[in-house]
Amino acid sequence: MANHQWRRLLPSRFHFNRFFSSSTTSPSLSSSRHRRVVVTGLGMVTPLGCGVDTTWKRLIEGECGIRAVTCEDLRLDNFDDETQSHVFDQLTSKVAAVVPSGTTVGQFNDQLWSKEHRSISRFIGYALCAADEALKDANWSPTKQEEKERTGVSIGGGIGSMCDIVDAAQLICEKRLRRLSPFFVPKILINMAAGHVSMKYGFQGPNHAAVTACATGAHSIGDAARMILFGDADVMVAGGTEASIDALSVAGFCRLKALSTKYNCSPSEASRPFDIGRDGFVIGEGCGVMVLEELEHAKERGAKIYAELCGYGMSGDAYHITQPHNDGRGAILAMTSALKQAGLHSNQVDYVNAHATSTPLGDAIEATAIKATFGEHAKSGALAFSSTKGAIGHLLGAAGAVEAIFTVLAIHHGIAPLTLNLSRPDLIFSDAFMPLTASKKVTITAAMSNSFGFGGTNTSLLFNKVS
Repeated sequence: MANHQWRRLLPSRFHFNRFFSSSTTSPSLSSSRHRRVVVTGLGMVTPLGCGVDTTWKRLIEGECGIRAVTCEDLRLDNFDDETQSHVFDQLTSKVAAVVPSGTTVGQFNDQLWSKEHRSISRFIGYALCAADEALKDANWSPTKQEEKERTGVSIGGGIGSMCDIVDAAQLICEKRLRRLSPFFVPKILINMAAGHVSMKYGFQGPNHAAVTACATGAHSIGDAARMILFGDADVMVAGGTEASIDALSVAGFCRLKALSTKYNCSPSEASRPFDIGRDGFVIGEGCGVMVLEELEHAKERGAKIYAELCGYGMSGDAYHITQPHNDGRGAILAMTSALKQAGLHSNQVDYVNAHATSTPLGDAIEATAIKATFGEHAKSGALAFSSTKGAIGHLLGAAGAVEAIFTVLAIHHGIAPLTLNLSRPDLIFSDAFMPLTASKKVTITAAMSNSFGFGGTNTSLLFNKVS
């Protein structure tokens, strides 16, 4: 079939020449296309609290959501007291960023979102809760069939429900397979978070779940934006979720020597990105969900617009399963790719939310990569940057989504959040090139959020204020 005949088969709003060119430069995500993607709704469940307002207020005020781990947190309910105590004693890291549960404002109501549903594990419950808040914030509750078909879901996770796998494995060891729940498989599948959200609201557009370790949340948001750009949907509910504070997950990261162990007696000081005293990340849990929408679609219905997602950069280190290359080339490639897609110069970015997890090697390499990417703009002190993991720990598959929301809120409120526990900055920094140690009121037009994961996967999301 001739080229011109194929084009007649495409919808009038979608033409290949809008998205591809013979140039080797990455296609722009914003102004060079007639379809643009904006953020119109936000929802989150974090160790600082349930809800955007609660979390943001505590974050910028320098509060911390990290505490000591208890046996109850490890979700070993099906084991006897002696086994629970034995497992707890063997864990070298005894701190975690736990979502506060309860029925009061700012707490996650476990009964409402997960416990009463036999097919829903906690990471799915977090996604349902955050998605509900985001959709209400966006005021998007479509009733028409066409609108539901043009609304999709892209929510990923890093690990899933390890505690359900442990319980099932115990039944095998005890030769009690008849007791295995018929909902076991649906409870552990990563894509079931997106599945349950789509079923709850009847969204029949793209149903997607990225699984890219600690870059999952950012990839899910970036992928969702591209689905809107390519005409697959007009609205996407996008983010990442994780509920990994359990015995097996904590033990696994302990064996990997990735977790902080020096601050078991002072949990709130354990996550200290960019600080000389850092010794590993603090495992956390939660969920971040944002409603992404095609700009004209949002304007037509009078939606509130927080920011535009104008750049989505990705790369692979191709180097090591857990360690980035010493020169930070993967991070640099992701950041520069996001800048290219947005059509922005490095000196036009006002704030960077760093991935920095509080690991000795990772934080230093990312700082080097930020300095290399932003050059004199960073060295002059004009670039504000911080890691919010000092307050919430590392949310693994949810980290990229939660931190993308923090980045959007930084633009919306004109406040760059601090890096908690940064008392002795790494020697890589100078007076001008220094992470924020206090939340700062500043004009933020463009802001970037970095997320990097095991396997060498890197993602940078770039948001811009909509004029």
